[in-house]
Amino acid sequence: MTSEFIQLPVHGIYGKIDNKVLIDGVKVRAQRLVPDARGFLMELMRPDWPEFIQWGQVYATMCYPGIVKGFHYHYLQIDSFNCVSGMGRVVLFDNRPDSPTNGIINEFIIGPMAPKMVQIPNLVWHGFASVGNEPAIIINCPTRMYNYKEPDEFRCPANSFGYDWGKVSG
Repeated sequence: MTSEFIQLPVHGIYGKIDNKVLIDGVKVRAQRLVPDARGFLMELMRPDWPEFIQWGQVYATMCYPGIVKGFHYHYLQIDSFNCVSGMGRVVLFDNRPDSPTNGIINEFIIGPMAPKMVQIPNLVWHGFASVGNEPAIIINCPTRMYNYKEPDEFRCPANSFGYDWGKVSG
């Protein structure tokens, strides 16, 4: 069986990716990597992009190989994940009762070798893990600042929803 590679345009793609239905509200933007002899540059978020909603804060989170950070969701916050070092597997699960994609799981491999931003709507469960033998560093541009007194974050175990983090797709 042959698999198709879908070349994403530099602007966003909404609706389908890799022959799978995207969870309602998820947006994926192919990021442009600009390499030169010194390294590379990749813009992560701009206020003139259609994916931009509002600034909350920008932060980095890192995951060691063999470790899963997830699952969690936000009641109000929308996340925008970019992986800037290593390769990350971002997994989403739609558990919203009234969503047309209720029960759907999306998986994305992102990083400098596959530069894309994954925008995750509020109320969608999500997590990530490193792919390979290097840590994965995710830069998130969420729509809200972290509230230390009342975090907008709800967690469940990484083995929830029947997703096998140990599997390798393909």
